[in-house]
Amino acid sequence: MLRGPIGNLSRRTLQTENPIVHSPAILPSSWRRRLNTSDADVIHMHWVAGEMLSIKDIGHIRKPVVWTLHDMWAFCGAEHYTEDHRWRDGYHRHNRPAHESGFDLNRWTWKRKRKHWQRPMHIVTPSRWLADCARESQLMQDWPVSVVPNVINTDVWRPVDQRMARDLLGLPQDVPLLLFGAMGGSRDPRKGFDLLLEALSHLRGEVEGLELVVFGQLSPREPPDLGFPIHYTGHLHDDVSLRVLYSAADLLAIPSRQDNLPNTGVESLACGTPVIAFDTCGLPDIVSHRENGYLAKAFDAADFAEGVRWVMQHKPADTLRLAARQSAVDCFSPGVVVPQYLEVYRQAIEMQGS
Repeated sequence: MLRGPIGNLSRRTLQTENPIVHSPAILPSSWRRRLNTSDADVIHMHWVAGEMLSIKDIGHIRKPVVWTLHDMWAFCGAEHYTEDHRWRDGYHRHNRPAHESGFDLNRWTWKRKRKHWQRPMHIVTPSRWLADCARESQLMQDWPVSVVPNVINTDVWRPVDQRMARDLLGLPQDVPLLLFGAMGGSRDPRKGFDLLLEALSHLRGEVEGLELVVFGQLSPREPPDLGFPIHYTGHLHDDVSLRVLYSAADLLAIPSRQDNLPNTGVESLACGTPVIAFDTCGLPDIVSHRENGYLAKAFDAADFAEGVRWVMQHKPADTLRLAARQSAVDCFSPGVVVPQYLEVYRQAIEMQGS
């Protein structure tokens, strides 16, 4: 959520049930001048919200711009993700969600984008889902859009021997381990933690010896009873520790309702650990059903549980782990991604000159 004076303004003026971060991008910066006077041939932007660049600043960059989107903010209002579809037909007064009142910050933000972004930028999205959203939006429907996945260094992100990984982390040997992110994600319904809980209820007594590993969170004072033993790793900040963690697990669960191309999924595959997710948004760009993991029917917790069973019972397990690793090398390694970006840069320069 917004913090500081702008955050206070947002909380006073926008009543919304959307808990996601909002960025009105108001404050000017020196970046516009610095970028325009630089010797760069192309300006490649990624996540520039949080008052790094104002909407006006972005619109006044005069060099060819390639913008890789990591959420929906660029074609929405102030929100970074949303389930309503105002971005498709414009932020009009009549299509405002009924639960919102007061000053319409999202409409005001969107109208400023419409005013200042007159020259098309070349949009890149890591997932086909986000590309479709950009193409369908009122703001970017006539702009060039390319799908290029996030790159990962597959020489750095690679498997560690599973038994050694479990020894290093103090995790038990010879039991199936299901890995997932911090339960603090329950505050954001997009993360689908409630769906994971429901799936776990289906698994009780179904997968012999199943134990859970939660990363990004220390053990709470009163750990919840999820029906299985739980191991908490706390926050792991370096690549080596995360590699060991992914390698120790048999499966990474991503129960998100809405996600672009989560790095955890790509990192897990690169370390040879299959991924289970719902067939929605950008997750099918990571998981190939029954090849490097399991794509459950969207928001069907029973099918998510079936996916866990399928992975845990897959024999030989090494075949699935090798397929997971190979899919990361084939889709996300620098040798695959870099040429795609070079082509996007070429197109952006040509578009600027035409």
